[in-house]
Amino acid sequence: MKQPLAYIHPGAKIAPSVVIDPFVTIDNNVEIGEGTRIGSNVTILEGARIGKNCTIFPGAVISAIPQDLKFRGEDTVAIIGDNTTLRECVTVNRGTAAKGKTVVGSNCLIMAYSHIAHDCVVGDNVIISNATQVAGEVVIDNYAVIGGGSLIHQFSHIGAHVMIQGGALINKDIPPFVKAAREPIAYTGVNSIGLRRRNFTNDQIREIQEIYRFLYLSQLNVSDAVERIEAELPATRERDEIIMFIRNSKRGIIRGYV
Repeated sequence: MKQPLAYIHPGAKIAPSVVIDPFVTIDNNVEIGEGTRIGSNVTILEGARIGKNCTIFPGAVISAIPQDLKFRGEDTVAIIGDNTTLRECVTVNRGTAAKGKTVVGSNCLIMAYSHIAHDCVVGDNVIISNATQVAGEVVIDNYAVIGGGSLIHQFSHIGAHVMIQGGALINKDIPPFVKAAREPIAYTGVNSIGLRRRNFTNDQIREIQEIYRFLYLSQLNVSDAVERIEAELPATRERDEIIMFIRNSKRGIIRGYV
């Protein structure tokens, strides 16, 4: 349903059931899936790929060019998955030549005034709370929850099922299944409540806690702790996910709280 006061470029591909409120601007080379609602004063620019049953609240800007001086006008996209909500004044920039796309997954909630910069990859079921600023090429894995007003340094990686306190300054990678808080940002325990809500068993949670005892409470350095984990704990999906995250970390993982 198109409002007569909205501007929609003839080259945009919009499913018939999309609801578009007044004063929306939709540029060329945009695709929007069935059942999505676009609130008033939303601006959707070239390269946007918006999934089904999304809700985009007033004032959001999707697929603006990157705030990156290396950008030279290359053909890139910003992808929003199905069933995702972008609240008021959220901004999602499209990619650069580095990756070619910015991705926000399905079933996400990106709260008001948050910014997701170029070439970020946000997984499914992620919650990013109000006024969080995500710099370029950040990766946020599935089911992560980011507290309001957090600042996330470029190239950082936040693992799955992580819970981060509001106002965090994140300049290191945060491994899966943990809580992170304090200043500077540090490991403060396993996100056991969140894991139980997502049907992790008590045995799985105990195993994750044991892994992080080696990493943060054993007085071992990270490399030695990983070797001990591999030698002494049975291989499981969770164990291997944590080990691979640490080994692939480019910025290093957060420290333990002393």
